[in-house]
Amino acid sequence: MQEWPFKVLIDGECPLCRREGRVLAWLDRGRNRLVIEDITDAGFDPTKLGVSMQELMGQIHGVLPDGTLVKGMEVFRRAYDAVGLGWLLAPTRWPILRSVSDAGYAWFDRNRLHLTGRSGACDSGRCRVPQTVAATLRIPRTLPPFPRRA
Repeated sequence: MQEWPFKVLIDGECPLCRREGRVLAWLDRGRNRLVIEDITDAGFDPTKLGVSMQELMGQIHGVLPDGTLVKGMEVFRRAYDAVGLGWLLAPTRWPILRSVSDAGYAWFDRNRLHLTGRSGACDSGRCRVPQTVAATLRIPRTLPPFPRRA
């Protein structure tokens, strides 16, 4: 059994993701209820979790003490629960708001590279969204370019 109740896997090269990780670590206040792990660290091995780097880059993941992976908005629900602020996201568990918040976060996941000025970060194919994740999230295989302001 792990010493932490929840681990959040973040893309440390994403400024918004990194900031959220720092906020969550600060909210934990050293109580070890939450661990933040950067999947872009050289020593990180996604195969220990039974997933590929592409899957991890496709959407945020979290790890329960028994090794179970959770994805998407559910990661934030569990992370805020772990630091004692689950009530902030409790409404996102209600049926209608759950659908809206899950869809909103899925949109962010699909567009975060563009939103954070890293649209070329995946040119090598390193963080291609695998077909299984794309089908689950109903993401088209090829996305239109992110709209830019004139």
